[in-house]
Amino acid sequence: MSVEKKRLQNKEWLNWGPYVSNRQWGNVREDYSPNGNAWHFANHDIAESYTYRWGEEGIAGISDTKQLLCFALSFWNKNDERIKERFFGLSNPQGNHGEDIKELFYYLDNTPTHSYMKMVYKYPINSFPYEDLVAENARRTKKESEYEIIDTGIFDRDEYFDIFIEYCKNDINDILVRVKVCNRSTQDAPIVVLPTLWFRNNWKWGYNEYKGGLEAASDHSISIHHNSIPIKKLYSKNKNALRVFCDNETNTQKLYGIPETENTFYKDGINDFIIHQKNTVNPENKGTKAAFIIDETVKAGQSETFEFRLSPHDLDDAFYQFDEIFNAKIAEADEFYKEIQQDVTSDDEKNVQRQAFAGLLWNKQFYHYNVGKWLKGDPNFEAPRDFNNYVRNAEWEHLHNKDIISMPDKWEYPWYATWDLAFHCVPFAIIDGDFAKDQLLLLTKEWYMHPNGQMPAYEWNLSDVNPPVHAWSCFRVFKIDEKNNGKPDLLFLEKVFQKLLLNFTWWVNRKDKNGKNIFGGGFLGLDNIGAFDRNMTLKDGEHLEQADGTSWMAMYALNMMRIAMELAQYYQVYEDMAIKFFEHYLYIAEAMENMGEDREGLWNEEDGFFYDVLQLGNGESVTLRLRSIVGLIPMFAVEIIDHQLLEKMPNFRQRMEWVLKNKPELTSLVSHWEEEGSGRKHLMSILRKTRLTKVLRRMLDEKEFLSDYGIRAMSKVYEENPFVFSVHGNKNVVYYTPAESDSRMFGGNSNWRGPIWFPINFLIVESLQRFHFYYGNSLKVEFPTGSGENKNLDEVAQNISNRLCSIFLKDESGQRAFNGGHYKFNYDPHFKNYITFFEYFHGDNGRGVGASHQTGWTATVAKLMKPRMTI
Repeated sequence: MSVEKKRLQNKEWLNWGPYVSNRQWGNVREDYSPNGNAWHFANHDIAESYTYRWGEEGIAGISDTKQLLCFALSFWNKNDERIKERFFGLSNPQGNHGEDIKELFYYLDNTPTHSYMKMVYKYPINSFPYEDLVAENARRTKKESEYEIIDTGIFDRDEYFDIFIEYCKNDINDILVRVKVCNRSTQDAPIVVLPTLWFRNNWKWGYNEYKGGLEAASDHSISIHHNSIPIKKLYSKNKNALRVFCDNETNTQKLYGIPETENTFYKDGINDFIIHQKNTVNPENKGTKAAFIIDETVKAGQSETFEFRLSPHDLDDAFYQFDEIFNAKIAEADEFYKEIQQDVTSDDEKNVQRQAFAGLLWNKQFYHYNVGKWLKGDPNFEAPRDFNNYVRNAEWEHLHNKDIISMPDKWEYPWYATWDLAFHCVPFAIIDGDFAKDQLLLLTKEWYMHPNGQMPAYEWNLSDVNPPVHAWSCFRVFKIDEKNNGKPDLLFLEKVFQKLLLNFTWWVNRKDKNGKNIFGGGFLGLDNIGAFDRNMTLKDGEHLEQADGTSWMAMYALNMMRIAMELAQYYQVYEDMAIKFFEHYLYIAEAMENMGEDREGLWNEEDGFFYDVLQLGNGESVTLRLRSIVGLIPMFAVEIIDHQLLEKMPNFRQRMEWVLKNKPELTSLVSHWEEEGSGRKHLMSILRKTRLTKVLRRMLDEKEFLSDYGIRAMSKVYEENPFVFSVHGNKNVVYYTPAESDSRMFGGNSNWRGPIWFPINFLIVESLQRFHFYYGNSLKVEFPTGSGENKNLDEVAQNISNRLCSIFLKDESGQRAFNGGHYKFNYDPHFKNYITFFEYFHGDNGRGVGASHQTGWTATVAKLMKPRMTI
């Protein structure tokens, strides 16, 4: 067992980690405006002077699990208008395609206990182009691409610093920090390095008055005083570094023109002291925020290294054997990943996979949001909310989050999303099964889950409806964890199953419009906007019956059935629950075929595809024959049951046989009984062999869904021949758009019409493998459609998996598709091996689009890398 695996057995090694957000401004929980304009209320321009209520932000920041004390790195190139304390980006209204970070950094390494962490930040030597980025993106339309920092030309002549930031833990509360600043230019350049400590402000709101303190110590360290923090000192190897102190308090004079009432050295004191030479730091050398100021010039093409240490001890020589400790932790990290990657032969694959894991681990974040307090305001600070108009999350007063949670992206999405997190946990289970299980359980806790059984969606609208994939993730994580540990964690599975029962009931009661087992109601597919906004309320009793919504529920029922069957092997009481979900699944599948007398079903025989159906107020229905990812999602409702498992469940087998004997309409639709060489298997799927083949003919057609880089979210046929649909006198036209959205509907950045999404592709690969497990070589399909080449479904799944991996791997010319053909990213030695895991990818060329560090669900590529994914 590796040293890192042994450390994982002691949860105290997780006391400190990369839990500081990359962006706290512009979030709902920091919004105390009456009109709910979170982007405007606490924005980037005021962030340096504004004290946050619920969390903190910083560059490569770490904190304890309650985020009482934070540490991060800040820098100044002596050209910028402000210290670089946080990564810059555009708010949702500023970006022509929504919120967007405008910095270059890469997560290079991390271990599950954060015993070793490494990232690199590319900081321009010349003035950061703040105004240019804002102005040019404001000028651009939805039809144009985003204007990125690489487009400004600021990196063209290599006038930038590569700043490598490394952490390692000598012990649980003994943390070493190494910062290596490399000048990539041909001219000497100054750099100011500011290792910064501060306490999260939890004393000004009116609940307690206790606050920690920082002060200058006689040994040239910074002393840390807090009754809950074991770390007592911050050391700098540079003994000439100036120590400066201020307070983590809002500069009300600067922001609001409110006169000073006390002698406070505000949050922006260090910034103003350095940039404007103002007397804004405490001459008594104490406060709640502190930094060392290290002013150096880095020679052209050379580097300077700076060393710091957070320790619980008074050390005579804090930097004794510093490099040796780092080398030992790096070796332990290598040992850990060598075991994980023992079947991965390609060095390039190992690099991509390890950076995917690094991104997952760096995107952990302390997340604090007590909705009840947020809505009401605090004793010392009222919330001027206009409750007569829209106020977010008013129905979630019970929700109280104060945990370390896996974020999609700590800058663009510094808030958890339940649907995203389900995908995060699958690759997490490979490296830290306990964390993956704890995350899945966390979202079902009473202080997370709504009393009615709904799970919180995401901060901007906790009541939104995303695909119910939690049960799928729980069982996948359970099986991965069982394989890794050699035994099943039945307590985890049983706990989560009980809570999922509540959630399943909520879905049935709230999202089934007419009690017909047809589901709809919102954001249930990544291609959210079809012919019109699928979230909008229709008039006169009209409603949209969604092929994807109903398919997700069929998948949910099968997931619950499979979990119950697993538990029934140990506790017979779960056998009845397995029967319940088996029958529920059959009714949903039947409903998809026939929604009632004289009504069209969701399956269209002529096209061989599933479509949404618009039910009109007069009882008529209209099929929306738009081929998108909506029609592929029915593939996900598939489960294969080995007959040997049924033999252990006589009641389930008896009921199953009765249903299939006495309800032939269900048998003919969704169940097959076959003999296989390895024994009998039972297939439960919405798609029969004939229908599956027809759907795959569309999906595997390069003129429709199949891209060189995976499966597109919409058929490419609409690029030249758009889909047109008219309703209530309004003409709706839908084009295939392979990358950024061209519509402002539903927020302006959620209207995807064709790109490649990893979570959906991951489920496609998994579903094809399940179908192959049943059919074997008895089912082969033309791949690609029209090629004349026939392959079994396992071969198809592996080919799609390879296409997805090729987004990140070097091709024969040395390019990585996600870089979008950019020469510097592909060939510059200081860029070419760094990976960014984007939110989604261009449907035709694989270019990365959207959030650039959404390692959460895009990290599923780590599961697709060798050793190849199996069901």
